[in-house]
Amino acid sequence: MSRTARLRLFLAAAAVLAAALITAATELPGFGGHHHPYGERAVAAGLARQTANIISSVNFDQRAFDTLGEESILFGSVLGAAILLRLARDEGKRRAAAEPVLPTTRLFGATLLPVTLLVGGYLVAHGQLSPGGGFQGGVALATALHLAYVAADYRVLKRIRPLAALDVADALAAGTYAALGLIGLAQGAGYLANTLPLGTFNQMSSSGLVAVINAAVGVEVASGVVVLLAHFLDQAVEIVHNGENR
Repeated sequence: MSRTARLRLFLAAAAVLAAALITAATELPGFGGHHHPYGERAVAAGLARQTANIISSVNFDQRAFDTLGEESILFGSVLGAAILLRLARDEGKRRAAAEPVLPTTRLFGATLLPVTLLVGGYLVAHGQLSPGGGFQGGVALATALHLAYVAADYRVLKRIRPLAALDVADALAAGTYAALGLIGLAQGAGYLANTLPLGTFNQMSSSGLVAVINAAVGVEVASGVVVLLAHFLDQAVEIVHNGENR
């Protein structure tokens, strides 16, 4: 097939797709109205599962299978980056030289590191109760660890960063999410169905499966982001190729 024929075929298919999308968009309900059928059903379903945070109920219960796909994308991205950025045989490593840090910057990082760890842990642990959750809390936890890089230097970050353990935690947390879906199948329900005891509304033990898979997502996101940044930082800070910094 010639280039012109391929272009014509593409334009024809694009026109059909555009027409279908425009037709579908014209049938959507008005924006900002008072009638929100999906929202009303989502809130009712979330409250029925003893989940105070309806967003977490949607993410980890009503569309938990979709969230599993999103988590798998993150895990696959981290795995791919780790494979592509791994040290080659002809690459060496040197000890990164310490660089001067302003006292105010050191104070800023040292003060915020424990605070950010606490906030990240709170977001993960209370994701089923209040705004936040595994994704947001995981990013906060990973950010907290890298404040050591801001407050000191890369050598300090490497000392406090258990990279091997985080590699394992990333894989285990991703696998745990997928494995938790089997609980519903074992009890005769659907995959990732919320069949665990729901607990008491607005308590830490509420929401059944939502709290458990939310915690798994928090561990996977935090570990994955740290591992991902570790490989990029190793390339940017420490790798020496043929005697020259890269």
